[in-house]
Amino acid sequence: MRHLDIGITAIAPLVWGSTYYVTTEFLPAGYPVTMAALRALPAGLLLLVLAPRLPKGNWWLRIFILGALNFTLFWVFLFIAAYRLPGGVAATVGAVQPLIVVFLAAPLLGTAIRAASALAALIGILGVGLLVLGSGISLDPIGLIAGICGAASMAAGTVLTRKWQPPVSLLTFTAWQLTAGGLLLVLLAVFIEPPLPPLDARNLSGIFYLALIGAALTYILWFRGISRIEPDAVSVLGFLSPLSAVLIGWTLLGQALTQMQITGAVLVFAAIWLGQRAGRVRPPNLPKHPIRNPV
Repeated sequence: MRHLDIGITAIAPLVWGSTYYVTTEFLPAGYPVTMAALRALPAGLLLLVLAPRLPKGNWWLRIFILGALNFTLFWVFLFIAAYRLPGGVAATVGAVQPLIVVFLAAPLLGTAIRAASALAALIGILGVGLLVLGSGISLDPIGLIAGICGAASMAAGTVLTRKWQPPVSLLTFTAWQLTAGGLLLVLLAVFIEPPLPPLDARNLSGIFYLALIGAALTYILWFRGISRIEPDAVSVLGFLSPLSAVLIGWTLLGQALTQMQITGAVLVFAAIWLGQRAGRVRPPNLPKHPIRNPV
């Protein structure tokens, strides 16, 4: 059953790897916050229609914190990185996320820092580093900083999602976060970005894909994985995103893979394998299924 959970969860980062290609090839340039808002809010409202329930009590604050970390901040930084860096490079910058998760989970969840988990994260970072360096492309500093900040935001959101156990279904929990994050993004877009130009069919198809497939569907799968698999084991699956981005660049944009990049891909898979083996040991204070059915 754990292998099935891992396989289902892995779909999310594999799809997220396509975000960089869709952003550069389908979306209008120069609107990172607006594009993030159009990705999050429609998906959140759609899921709220399917699961019409609102938070209560302190869950209002928690949902906006999680929405800000998992969507508002993460997606703003992600789109900035996607606009300023090649797709495969932008995705690989976020490879520090599993290492951040390993060290955040210790104080917030009371889990031990397992040597195998930290080693898996370091191997994964080395692997994606080879994917980047093997391309021979210099990194834009703003894009690089945005990618690292996005990884930190998503790492914090991953750990807090595991820490806070919502008394609602997975669908409702995802809807709350997407909607809260989307509302914050709309406010940011109004104040810091100019109005969008007219959108053509290509732009709309890209937004449709990122909202329904790249947000609503994949985050349901991702939060399901967080509820069933240890945070460090889940986060290691994030290495599939840069691998997916590099492969998409190779197949769709004709970006050839060098020997160094192939070596990096092998190390990424080795990190994922090691991370999953390390995650088989479940800390006794963590429940197996922290996200419960509605009460």
